[in-house]
Amino acid sequence: MVLVNIMDIKTFFFAAATPPLSVIAAAKLAGVSLHVDTSLPPDSVPTFLFSNGLKLSGAYVLLRYIGRFASVPDFYGQNAIEAGQIDEWLEYAPVLSSGPAFENGCKYINEYLEKRTFIVGHSLSIADLAIWSGLAGTGKRWESLRKSKKYPNLVRWFNSLVAEYGTALNEVITTYIGRKGLGEPSDTKSKEQAVVPDQVKKVNGDVSEKVKGGSKHSAEIDLPDAVVGKVCVRFAPEPSGYLHIGHSKAALLNKYFAERYQGQVIVRFDDTNPAKESNEFVDNLLKDIDTLGIKYEKITYTSDYFPELMEMAESLIRQGKAYVDDTPREQMQKERMDGIDSKCRNNSVDENLKLWKEMIAGSERGLQCCIRGKLDMQNPNKSLRDPVYYRCNPMPHHRIGFKYKVYPTYDFACPYVDAIEGITHALRASEYHDRNPQYHWIQEDMGLRKVLIYEFSRLNMVYTLLSKRKLLWFVQNGKVDGWDDPRFPTVQGIVRRGLKVEALIQFIVEQGASKNLNLMEWDKLWTINKKIIDPVCPRHTAVIAERRVLLTLTDGPEEPFVRIISRHKKYEAVGDKATTYTKRIWIDYADAETIAAGEEVTLMDWGNAIVEKIEKDQDGNVTGLSGVLHLEGSVKTTKLKLTWLPEIDELVSLTLVEFDYLITKKKLEEGEDFIDVLNPCTKKETLAYGDSNMRNLQRGDVLQLERKGYFKCDAPFLRPSKPIVLLSIPDGRGKQA
Repeated sequence: MVLVNIMDIKTFFFAAATPPLSVIAAAKLAGVSLHVDTSLPPDSVPTFLFSNGLKLSGAYVLLRYIGRFASVPDFYGQNAIEAGQIDEWLEYAPVLSSGPAFENGCKYINEYLEKRTFIVGHSLSIADLAIWSGLAGTGKRWESLRKSKKYPNLVRWFNSLVAEYGTALNEVITTYIGRKGLGEPSDTKSKEQAVVPDQVKKVNGDVSEKVKGGSKHSAEIDLPDAVVGKVCVRFAPEPSGYLHIGHSKAALLNKYFAERYQGQVIVRFDDTNPAKESNEFVDNLLKDIDTLGIKYEKITYTSDYFPELMEMAESLIRQGKAYVDDTPREQMQKERMDGIDSKCRNNSVDENLKLWKEMIAGSERGLQCCIRGKLDMQNPNKSLRDPVYYRCNPMPHHRIGFKYKVYPTYDFACPYVDAIEGITHALRASEYHDRNPQYHWIQEDMGLRKVLIYEFSRLNMVYTLLSKRKLLWFVQNGKVDGWDDPRFPTVQGIVRRGLKVEALIQFIVEQGASKNLNLMEWDKLWTINKKIIDPVCPRHTAVIAERRVLLTLTDGPEEPFVRIISRHKKYEAVGDKATTYTKRIWIDYADAETIAAGEEVTLMDWGNAIVEKIEKDQDGNVTGLSGVLHLEGSVKTTKLKLTWLPEIDELVSLTLVEFDYLITKKKLEEGEDFIDVLNPCTKKETLAYGDSNMRNLQRGDVLQLERKGYFKCDAPFLRPSKPIVLLSIPDGRGKQA
């Protein structure tokens, strides 16, 4: 075994642009002198090189190393429990560099620090330094919050660190933030503020220049030619379904850029297809947008611009930039593919205007026609081969009824409305890349200013359909209970399932605005969600009703007694619960059949017991157990840690609901019918009993059933005969439910 001493660190390597402040501060407080080499390229991992040639890499790996060997008392906790808590905080700390998730992190830490002086225990630890560096590293963003009254406990904690350890912390900031050549210091008198680099690596790998009008954090995403205070973006869903996780990426990126550049978001409903749209979808899209926390400047509708769009179409006809075509649709598609001009392409302006009036009237002749833009039928980019601008549709519109018989296509309406509404940057999925030249060609023909297009990759998830047409099929055919079904990828569905919006935001921002098409695993999203809910959700106990087994403790209490214990041992804010202790207790059959006679087990929240006798029926199934308490026994020596419930009438009935994917294939191939890969069994209900404290659960509450996983209350306690319904929340470990 090779042993190293903390003093044997030969060189500390890191990139000058991204100094690991927490490691540097920990070394300084521990009195460890480090020879620093900042020559590593950007995004390199911080590394200790020891005199014997060994290396350690990773900011938190190095922080833990210093914590273990430093002479600072309890720097890595005073016992194994505190060390474990510190590890949890090191895992949580990166949320402070996750852009929009930053304030959610501040809120959580602020609540956590309500009755605490330090993050863990009663003295400074490396957990404090991890959170301190996360805040300081955001520069003016934290300094602004620090001056406000928004997070008083967090500010109190931060200021106490500065007061106690300011000399070392300020030296770190002055030396390494200054070395980065970063921004202007805050007006605050303290010197520990961190600011942000002039150059950062963009999500697609290239280095971008400093944003006009402000500095930025290295985790942030750049918007080309963005000017702080002048950015205007739009989120423009079609009201033909509910918002799903794919749409949420576009919505949250628009939100992100508006906040990032102190700009505006316009919510615009692209309501140009009356056959698919309804007010129900409008109302629920607004609900979903509110759920995502998107603050918008105003709501508009493409239909608000129908008169102007009709005038523009007629103007383009008069200019010879558009024409009316009565070619049958299938033939038109073939001609476009083959680059063949339509027979109507060179019709006179008068003939085109005559047919345009027929279209407006919705006459039999007009219904045979459409307006096409006169672009370039021989262009290799087929989207430029005279796209359709207007079609007839006699169906009533959900807002304006039968007023119009003609409706613009998205390709025609979007460039116009974007320019008219003052949109500076139009965010579009990269799958529409070939249509970008068409978008700008149409704006030029209209005589409008050019709107910048910013592309991002479409979000695709394994085992998931995101086509609104296919999702509608599941609703109409009763395969799900509605658009908010927990099996659905809609925002309402996944939030009902137990996903926190903060997790979705972090998941989206971590992907950035990459243009690479990826098939994403749900596990990653649910893992982020678990890290958010686990530290704060209360713990309860349930026993599966089927074949449950009574364990009789012969020396147990003759009369039941109650103890008040915490609902979460590491988070007191969730309150307490009453636990009843009785002579006879219920345990799960799955646990009972694994116990051997004479085995010592641990009864959680009580102590150890020795099972002396096992009763079985003629088929060998366990029907009862008996034993004695052994409360002086050590929980470290037992293999089985059992959840249990007292034999009392106050237990509540539960229905535990687990889900699976709606289809059995990760990704459908082109042309493959989703009906051929439907999952025949996507929902499983299990009856159980829960502790009496669960009577107080409210709809939407998230909890953990000890040893069974995380759940969300979908139907609270109303009466004894009606079970509480709990929906299983995936934990990111590879299984859906």
